Formats: sequence, C-alpha cells, structure tokens
Amino acid sequence: MRLHSVDLAKIKIQDPFWSKHVNLVREQIIPYQWKAMNDLIPDAEPSHCLENFKIAAGKKSGAFYGAVFQDTDILKWLEAVGFVLAAEKDEELEKTADEVISLIAQAQQEDGYLDTYFMIKEPLRKWKNLCEGHELYTAGHMMEAAVAYYQGTGKRKFLEVVQKLAGLLCETFGAEEGKIHGYPGHQEVEIGLIKLYQVTRERKYLDLAKYFIDARGVGENYFLKEIQTPEYWNIFPELADYQPVYSQSDEPVREQKAAKGHAVRAVYMYTAMAELAYEYEDQELMDACVRVWKNIVTRQMYITGGIGASGILERFTTDYDLPNDCNYAESCASIGLAMFGIRMAQITRDSSYVDTVERALYNTVLAGIALDGKSFFYVNPLEVWPENCIKRTSKEHVKPVRQKWFGVACCPPNIARTLASMGQYIYAAGEGELYINLFISNQATVHLGNEKVHVTMETRFPFENQVHITVAGVPAGGIRLAVRIPEYARGFHILAQSGSVDYTEEKGYAVVPLNGYTNIAVSFSSPARFVRANPNVRADCGKVAVVKGPLVYCLEEIDNGKNLSELYADTTQKIEEVYTDMFGGITKLVFKGKRIREAAWEKGELYGEYPLSLSDVTLEAVPYAYWNNRGIGEMSVWVKELI
Repeated sequence: MRLHSVDLAKIKIQDPFWSKHVNLVREQIIPYQWKAMNDLIPDAEPSHCLENFKIAAGKKSGAFYGAVFQDTDILKWLEAVGFVLAAEKDEELEKTADEVISLIAQAQQEDGYLDTYFMIKEPLRKWKNLCEGHELYTAGHMMEAAVAYYQGTGKRKFLEVVQKLAGLLCETFGAEEGKIHGYPGHQEVEIGLIKLYQVTRERKYLDLAKYFIDARGVGENYFLKEIQTPEYWNIFPELADYQPVYSQSDEPVREQKAAKGHAVRAVYMYTAMAELAYEYEDQELMDACVRVWKNIVTRQMYITGGIGASGILERFTTDYDLPNDCNYAESCASIGLAMFGIRMAQITRDSSYVDTVERALYNTVLAGIALDGKSFFYVNPLEVWPENCIKRTSKEHVKPVRQKWFGVACCPPNIARTLASMGQYIYAAGEGELYINLFISNQATVHLGNEKVHVTMETRFPFENQVHITVAGVPAGGIRLAVRIPEYARGFHILAQSGSVDYTEEKGYAVVPLNGYTNIAVSFSSPARFVRANPNVRADCGKVAVVKGPLVYCLEEIDNGKNLSELYADTTQKIEEVYTDMFGGITKLVFKGKRIREAAWEKGELYGEYPLSLSDVTLEAVPYAYWNNRGIGEMSVWVKELI
C-alpha cells in the first residue's frame, strides 16, 4: 500500500523558518489576491475573473476579459482558502468564499458545463479547441478547489457543482462511439478527476483520467487533426505553428523517455501518471514516471529546483541546456515538480524524491513571492542584470523586480495554495508506519490505519540541524518511524534518553521501531559548501554555487557591488556562516574571492590587451528564496571559480 499525506486539519505548523511564509497566506496573500481579482490593486494588471462569472451568471452584461483560462485565478484562490480553513476557522473568509461558490453555481449551465470564456465569448465552440481552449484545464482546477473546500469546511455545494461538471465530461469524452476521442491541450483535469475520485469513490472519474492519459499521443495526433477542422481558431499566436511535442502528445506517454515540451503541462501530466500507475497497478506507466523523473533531476533541472530552460514556449529543451539569465523556470513548474515528486515518494518510499521536492519548495517556490505577500515572480532566473531585461529581446520575460499581478496570473494563486498546504509535504502515513519527510516544527495528529498518534516536531532547520520528535499514543504493537536522511546530511544519528538509537536504512530513510511514548532527537551537520555543475552544463562551466542544506544562495548587488560577473570565488577558503536578523533571521554565507580591476579600462575602450588584474574581496551570499526583497539590483547564483 502507498503512503498518504496527513489531513491538513490535523497539522499545526509553528516553525521559525516556515511560519512567516505559511501565516502570510491567511494574513496577507489571500486578502491581497482577493483585491487583485476584484481589480482593486492600483497600477496592477486587471483580473476581471469575478466579473466574468457575474456576466456568465446573468448578473451583469459585458464582454469576457482575460486569458482563456482566467477562471482558474479564483479557483486556485478558493483552493487556498479551503486549505486555510482546514487549519483554522475564519467566519468572514468562509462567508466570502461561500458567496463566490454561490456565484459559480449560478453560472453553471443546466448540463453541467462551466467555463466563462466559452459561455460568454464562444458559446457555439465548446470542445472545438482542446488544443488551446483550456476547458479541461479549467475544469481540473475547479475540481481541485472543490475538493479542498469540502475537506476544509465539510460543505458539499461546490463539490456538487464539480460532480455535475465531471459527469458531463464522462458523458462527453472517452473511447466509446459517439464520444469525443480527444484529451486536454494543457494537462490538469487528470489531477482534478483523481482527487474527485478520492473523496467520492466514483470510479468513473478515475477511469476518465486514465482515458485521457492512455489516449494521449496514440495514433494520429488529435490536435493536428483538430487544427485542420473548419471550426478551429488560433487563440495563442505563439502556437500558430503547433508541434505536438509542446503538449507531450507526440508519442504515447508510456514510451516517453525524457521530459519535453511545456514544463508545467509536463509535470502536471506526470503527477497524474504516478497516481494512475498506482491505482491500476500499471508498471509500464510507473516505469515511464521513473524515466522522466530521472531525466529531469539529472539533466534538465536547475540547482534551485527550477525547470523549463526556454522563455519561448516555457519549455524543456535538451539535456544540460540550463542558461541562467534567460531561462523560464516558472513558479508553477516547480510547484508541479513538487506535486509529482511527493507522489513518487509516497508510492516508492524512496527519499531521493523528497530531496528534490525540498529543493523546489525552499528555493524556486519561495522566491516566487515577496516576503510581504504582495508581489510575485512568474519567471525565476538564476542571474539578473536589470538593465538588460528589455522588452522585445530574449530577456523580456525576465523581471528584475516582483510584479504586483499578471495578466496571466497562474503563479500567484498557485503559490498561495502551495504554501497553504505545506503540511502535505511534512509527513507520509501508512498502516502502522509514519514517515517524516521535511523538518518543520509542528504538532500533528496522524491516523495510521485504525490507530491514531500525536506527533510534535521542534527544530530550527535549515539553519540548525537538530530535530526533536515526540510521538505519543503509540499502540501496544508499536509503529515504524522512518526519518528522511537528506542527501546533504553528514554524521546523521538519532539519540534517545538511553543514548544512540540503532536504525536500519531503507531507501534513504532511517527506520526505527517505536513502542510507547517516545522522545528522540535527530542530529546531523550540513555545512555550507561550494557545488559545481556537470561540465556538460555549458552555462556553469568553471563556476560554483554556494549551498547550505536545502538552501541555494545567491550574490546580490546590494552586498557585493555592481557587475557580479567580475567576481571569482576562492574555493580553497572556508565559507563562514553568519547569523543575522535579516529577513526575519537567516544564516548568510561569507567567503573570500577576487574582483577584476577595471582601472586599466578607464579610457572606455571596448577591447584591449590589458592583463587580468585582480583585487581581494569578501563576498556575501543570501538565500536565493529572498533575493530582490531589498530592492532592485543584480543577482547571480553561479560565480566564477578562482583557479
């Protein structure tokens, strides 16, 4: 049997590192995003998504505004609200959410159809543009939101709305004669259908998710055929010359050997594939998941857990192509990678998947939002020179400062729902076994089959590496406690009052049998270190990054001056770890280096034969997650190595 996440209502996070992010969701992010979706943020891109629902419900007149998937802004917001309400009740917030849900229900058509773009703008073209139309993508986010809200509040109204919609999908799509034999251009509905199945146990939802995966890329490509029909129209100009690899539909999913195409589409699809491989005991599908995962993490992933090297089509490119200053690494893509990875960990009980999940969460996902919760990065570069982030160039997608909102605003509410559900990543539970994946201070009540235990974890990780774990209510027969041994951990050991605790190592977990009330301490070291990239990563040859535990660090102009490309790191010298109250308390990293002297170039020449001249400097690095929180300036993760 696979492992499962713990009920979010049963986890209370009180952590020196994560609380400032998790608490921000309720205190700032949700209220701010509510204003954004009501077009109340000055000088920000308008959303209009609530207005679209009002028009679709007949409450207002007007034209549809926004992207074809504009509905999903409020849907992901509702999902975050569901997660927040699971952790702590809030009558006013719940009342607001109920009103939105009532509006959505009023907009739903009699047959269950619910997508404001097609209801308002293209009522005669439903299901005619699966390639670009995002109807199924939007439906998937609606299902995820409804499930989260049901689990957070116990209210069924939204769940009933999406069941009616899902019923329409089951009648419309499938292999049977008379049904549409297509699949989504942007994968996501598969995840929504699986979640809907998990709370309702309606097998038809799971079967439809499986159909969408099974049909993808089989035989003559559905999208290429659809594009040739008279009813088809091009929605996104950049997709005019459509290539099936963009949507991972160029070959059957079970035959795919590497991550390809649009990064968010890919990891959403792989997430569903992992779930379906388990549910249907489909080893061939699981083998495909393992292959693409390995390809991502060993050849196509940034050190920060970002994925998607190209700003054009937001896509994977080829092995080792990881440019730092023009990459995409969309926030949503790293969220999808974490979703994929945690499911693989739960199914395989292999901690290496969690190493990558942790990397994505602590770096790219957190970098996507400012510490005040009111501005966001869509794209997450590893090197920024603000002056060359110019429109209509190869850097136009790179922003040197977080934005108040976006016309295509998938990332801000996606970050909100992720932070609101951080508890799902901490533990995994099975029959008589408890797995600890992330070291985050919390109190939790965990159901292990028919048994219930109470767990408390206390730590100052990632800046300190002691974790105190208390488990109360252990049944007479005992349980298995499995604690992840991170790939960066040195000298890992477990202590109890009686001394050192023996454990067996299983796929990167330290497994300890527990009986009765138990109090143990996990300890290891994770000193700051220099890391190099595989030489095939052309962009990083001769360079190093500095890391500590799961945190990747970066240099910023505010600490190190302009033109960071002039700097060299002296890797023969020790990295000093200095605790500071900056950003609410962090460890910054200080190390020796050199800077190229510019004195010889005072004449303003562009080229010359002047010898390289270096001066001594002390370099300071801060966690990449927090870059640009002190103002605009240059930033770089990788620095040249002094040889």
